[in-house]
Parts: sequence; structure tokens; C-alpha cells
Amino acid sequence: MLKPWDTAVVKRAAALYNGGMWDRNSAVIQERFPGLLEQIAASPEMDIQTPRAASGDVTLVVKGLHVHSPRDPAREAARLAEAASGAGPIVALGFGLGYAAEAAARKARGKPLIIVEPHGGVLKKALEVRDLRPLLSERELIFVLGGPGEGVIGALRHCERRFPGNPAVIRNRTLMKLDEAWYAEVERCLGLWAAKNTVNTATLKRFGARWVRNLARNLPAIRDVPGINLLRGAAGPDIPVFLAAAGPSLDLVRRFLPAIRERCVVLAVDTSLRFVLESGVDPDFTLAVDPQYWNSRHLDRAAAPRTALVAESGVYPAVLRHRFSRVFLCASLFPLGAFIEERLEPKGRLGAGGSVATTAWDFACTLGTSSVWIAGLDLSFPHYKTHYKGALFETRALAESNRLTPLETWSANALRGAGPFYGPAANGGAVLTDKRLSLYAAWFENRFQYTPHIRAHRLGGEGLALAGASESSIDRLLALPAARPEIDRRLGAAFALADRVRCAPENRARYEEAVRELLAGLGALRNWAAEAADLAEKAYRRCKKGGGLSDKERLLRKLDETDRRIRESAVKDVAGFLFPPVEELEAALTSSEAEPLRRYFELSAGLYGALAKAARYNLSVLSPHPPQPPTVSAWPQPPAVPAWPPGVSK
Repeated sequence: MLKPWDTAVVKRAAALYNGGMWDRNSAVIQERFPGLLEQIAASPEMDIQTPRAASGDVTLVVKGLHVHSPRDPAREAARLAEAASGAGPIVALGFGLGYAAEAAARKARGKPLIIVEPHGGVLKKALEVRDLRPLLSERELIFVLGGPGEGVIGALRHCERRFPGNPAVIRNRTLMKLDEAWYAEVERCLGLWAAKNTVNTATLKRFGARWVRNLARNLPAIRDVPGINLLRGAAGPDIPVFLAAAGPSLDLVRRFLPAIRERCVVLAVDTSLRFVLESGVDPDFTLAVDPQYWNSRHLDRAAAPRTALVAESGVYPAVLRHRFSRVFLCASLFPLGAFIEERLEPKGRLGAGGSVATTAWDFACTLGTSSVWIAGLDLSFPHYKTHYKGALFETRALAESNRLTPLETWSANALRGAGPFYGPAANGGAVLTDKRLSLYAAWFENRFQYTPHIRAHRLGGEGLALAGASESSIDRLLALPAARPEIDRRLGAAFALADRVRCAPENRARYEEAVRELLAGLGALRNWAAEAADLAEKAYRRCKKGGGLSDKERLLRKLDETDRRIRESAVKDVAGFLFPPVEELEAALTSSEAEPLRRYFELSAGLYGALAKAARYNLSVLSPHPPQPPTVSAWPQPPAVPAWPPGVSK
């Protein structure tokens, strides 16, 4: 009689079962991830064996190295998943046969799983020997299969809105050792992402209330101002776009801007608008998405009555009152703005890579072009310059410098402030950059990778090297045919459509209903959280005095009911935007871990109290003084045709 642990029997049974495993798994991949299966199937063969572990599970040996435990790979994976922590998505560095990914998925249900694997051959083998259909079909998966290591940043950005924290990283050390250089680049990108999150947390703590006030003032603009969806494809693939960022190389194109305008849709960011205007050119569009006050100062002395503004609804309110021909909004980056938009109409999402230039690239793609020419996108400090000559940063430093803090001190602080290092320059050699700028560079490289149909031509050649962007010359740009009459005609048609659809009467009714729902929801959330905070605080004090809690079960049920109400609230994300990090509340606890019940009530009091405070603040900026910025009728009324006759240059 054959024993169930007979090796030969196990191998024969596995062969019969696994004969159709590839077909089962690949059917799910073909349906959910078009194109991925072809990429996996085309991967080169590798030195891979799949023996059985002592536990009976199949394990993996690559180039003679055990990737999983030869005793119990599932148990090993559970330990790896338990050790990984982070509020963001799960990142699996090295997939192997998927044991760790499955364990992490069970531990953190609802979170996306980012699979980072340089070799399609490993994934191919996993699909041949294991039934991965539950993992492939029931979760949100993102595959980063080979390519540049910066691909992981694009995947994290995809999940950032719903899971903004640092990712929970699971590392397969054996697979990482086989490709040390590639995984080192991935780890560098993860480090940049963590640094960005640290900065974002500090920024939110400092400016979060300011952003909520901005949105409260600008809410009627969400009702009245059309979205960039109406501009989708407005230029067409045959019309190039010129993007003016604010780096030092922008100085090189100053005298060519009038000629560039004859050939391209001209797109300026708020930091470069004054430069473009002073060069004698009215850009077709300018972008402003930063909500901080000092960013709005870039528009000082930059009247642009022939330029359309593309903004995010959280910008400093003065930006929307600036003298532009018309205004378009992109989708809000903040929960308060998103709450209203979801009840009116979609505006059109643009990427938020941390810099207005990253958003401008996405907008250029929205216009439907097939080529974008970029100046000022240095992402570095060529010749130790930070921006173009005469930028607000430079003029402000000149105005505020004195004998004790001269201009050189300002420049040194700007160069040293974000971890400077030397990176590869586009024209060879090395150029000074920093961690913040290299994160933007990773964002652009990821975007270039996923928009291969749009050619990026960068002018200047002295900035940080960017994979996916070709270094070009101004002569090639000026060799393009003039197209200004056609540009004016196409943009004029898009603007005329926007004029017809904005301020729709039904929008006003939906807006009023959305505001009522918002205020009612915040009021209820404030009351629930305040009541729960009071209950938890009283229970904590009774525990602290050593008294018993005869009604402990009633209190816990009450808090559980409050949790359920908060989870089901439509406005929980609006109030939660100003919620402090849980780690900060835990650090302030006085109860020790040896007192779990007392510690629980103390932490609960802090959590509910912080939520009630956030809800009260939102109500304070929305209720007593309802937002009343200038209505659309008070803004300059644009004509339905281009601002000057088609074919006639300004």
C-alpha cells in the first residue's frame, strides 16, 4: 500500500494536477491584466527547480539557491508578512512562488498588493506550479515587472489617494541577492517615497488648516467653473505642446518664445508665467495647483487676460481672482473638494507628483498631443542655479538679504536643504541634484514609460538625465511648421463649448444639496466623536484611580457602535484629513502596555477627541461664514472665439 508521503506518488500527482495550472492562472491574468501574460511568456528561461518542501508544499530553487524555506515555505511567509508594517499598500520585493504575497494579503485585507519582480521567468514558474487564482482574482494587484526601478513609485502613486502612508514591504532576500543592483534602485525609490511621506506629514501638520480654509472659500468655484474634461483632446496629436517649467535652462529659450508660440500650444506653470509674459508671449494655459500663500505670489505683476488658468480647487483664493481669460478646474486633491465634486460632475484628474511641472505634463497629455517640448525641467542645479534668472525665489532673496544673511546664504540653503548629491547629467558628466528633485525625476520617468505614444523632447541638456525623454535642440523645435491659426481655431472651439456648459442650473441645486449633506454629516460626526471621547475619558480616569468597571461591556459596545457610525459616514474622509498621526497620539499616552484596558480607553479618548476637533474646525470654516468668493459672473467674461483674430500673431 502506498504511503501518502511517498515522494514518487507526490511528484506524479503534482504533475497531473499542474498540467493545467498554467491555463487556469493565465486565464485570470489575461482577463485582468491585458499584455502582462505575453510579457511573462516571452521571458527568457532561467535555472529554476521546484522541489517539494518537507511540509509537502512546492518550493523554489533559483541558480542553486533556496528562495523559500525547504522545510515549510508557508510558515516562513507568514513570519515575513507579520514583520512587515506600514499604513500604505503592500510591496512584495521578489515574488517567488507567491507565499509571502498570499500571507500579506490575508493579514491586510483591502490593501493593494504591488508585486515587484525583475524576472518574468520566476512569475512564469509560479503560474505553472501553484494555483494563484484566489490571489490574482480577488485583490487589487499592480505588477512592476522589470524595467527601471522607478516603476515602483508609479505604482505607489496609483494607490496614494486611498492609502497615503508608507508601504508595508516584504523582502525576499534570496531573490534580491540575485539582482542586487536592480533591487538597490528599487530600495532607493522606496526611501525617497518614505522621505516624501515624512515631509508631507510635516507639511500637513503645518498647513492642513490653511488648505481647508482655501477649499471652504473656493467651494462655489467647484459649482461654477468647468473641468478640464472639456479640454480633452483639444489640441490633437498633430499639434505639439511647449511646456515652460521654471528651471535654469528656461533662460536659454527666452528670445525664441514668440517663434515657439507660432508652432505650439504654450503651457506655463505658475512659477514661469511671469517669465513667459515678459518675453512678449501670452501662454495659452497656465497651471496653479499649490495651495500655499507664497505660491500665489508667483502671479504678482503677471496679468494674463489672454491666458486660461488651470487650477486645483484648494489653491489660495486670490489665484482664482487673478486676471485670466477663463478658469478650468482639475479634480480636487483633498477630501473636502472631492466630496462636492462627486455630487456634481467629474472635473478630470491630473497627476500630483509633488511639483506643478508634473501636473503640467499630465495636462499636456490631456490636450491630446503626441509630442511635448519642455524647457526648464532641469530637476537639478546646473551651474549651481536653482531657477531661471529673475524668478520670485531669486528676487525675494535679493529683497530680504542683508549684511548678516547675504544672497549667498540663501543660495547655499536652497542647494543644501534637501539632501544634495551628484547625479548623471543629460549631456554626460554629473550635476548637483537632491532627494526631492530626484523623486520628481522618478515620477517623470514612470510617466514617460506609461505614455510611450507621447514623445518628450527636453531642451537645454544640462539637467538631470531622464530615461524616456530625448534631449533636443531649439533648432529642431523651430523647424516645425507654423500652426497658430489652427491652434487658435481648435482652442476657441473648446472654450466655446465650456462657455455653454458652465453654470448649469441643475448644478446649483446639486451643490446646495451637497453642502447641506456635508454640514449635517460633519455635525453628526462631531457629536458622535465628542460623546465617545467623553465616555472613554471617564472610563480612563476610573481605571487610573483603580476603580472597577462594572459596565465595561456596555462601554465597549457603545464605542463599537460609534466606530460603526464613523466608518459608514460619508464625511469621514473630510474630517479625517486633519486627523493627527496615530503614532503621535500613542507617544503621548501615560498608560503602560501592562495596563491594556486603561491604555485602550486613554488612546480612544485621544482618537475620538482629535476627530471631534477636526469636524468642529471644518464646521467653523464652512458654517458661520458661508464661502462667497466672486461668482463666475464677476470674473472676466471670455469671448467665445480666440482673443485675437486667427492667423494674426500678437
